[in-house]
Amino acid sequence: MMIHFILPGDTLENIAEKIGLENSVYLKEFHNQYCLKEDFIDDDLIPGKKLLLPDFTKIKAYNDKNDAPFKSLELNPKIVFNPIGFNEKFKIAIKESSYAGGKVVENQFSYIASLQWIKNELGEHLFHFTKDQFSNQNETKMESLAIESIRPLYPIEVFVNAKGEILRVALKKEILNNFNQIKEKLLDLFPDKYAKIYLEEFEYTVLNAHVFDEKMKEDWFLKNYFSSFRNPFENGKSFFELNLDKTLLNVQQTAKLTDNKEEILLHQTLKSKEENQNDFTVNVTVSKNDGMIRSLNLSYSYNEFSALNISEFSIENI
Repeated sequence: MMIHFILPGDTLENIAEKIGLENSVYLKEFHNQYCLKEDFIDDDLIPGKKLLLPDFTKIKAYNDKNDAPFKSLELNPKIVFNPIGFNEKFKIAIKESSYAGGKVVENQFSYIASLQWIKNELGEHLFHFTKDQFSNQNETKMESLAIESIRPLYPIEVFVNAKGEILRVALKKEILNNFNQIKEKLLDLFPDKYAKIYLEEFEYTVLNAHVFDEKMKEDWFLKNYFSSFRNPFENGKSFFELNLDKTLLNVQQTAKLTDNKEEILLHQTLKSKEENQNDFTVNVTVSKNDGMIRSLNLSYSYNEFSALNISEFSIENI
């Protein structure tokens, strides 16, 4: 038996985690069995009082019961990936805010994303991805140029593996074959010298498959929709990596209980905030039937050059 003096902020759950006890209910049960009457625990822990802790042998005996809540099937879902026949549209909203020197700069952007499953060949699933109905709160000429440049390239081909993780992104052959005509039309629409410089860089990206692939993998919809969030759960947690704004995040994922038998609710946070000063929170709704995301709400903040930057990103099935 061990003795722990309760500190402010202590809970049965975090103490149990520290000593390796899987089900915290046994912490109270053990203490109340051996403590003096005046030290009996009814509800909350009282700082300064003693808490009797089981020894390693007793902890193992408790853990062998295998009845910890986080081991339930509901909190360790198996997320399938069965996209055959999938053809859905989503409302995408992005809000970026920067706080520095008492000033706030905000930019909001939205569009409709279409995602259609095409085929499964040699273990790879092919999707067609399209963006449309763009809306920008602070629309500029260069932003209009960027939108009009990418529009003729759709649908873009997205290849993912059997787990739903993105492999590569490519343009259809007919788009590449007709790119000269696409470029000429864009030069007619945007005849100034700055547009010409932009379109030269755009052409380089389009005609270099590797560059285009890497560029498209930075798309917020694609990188979140086809991330490794389907990694298996163990003891109520799942882990994967996500590259966001060129920062590799180690993400911890838990499942939430829900009465909806057709959905899986997931909550994602940073695995360890000590590793990274960024803040990352995501709530995801996934279909149990096909493992496809129905909705996603993400908030990501980081400090850079004495400015606090916050990105909010959402996906809603429509």
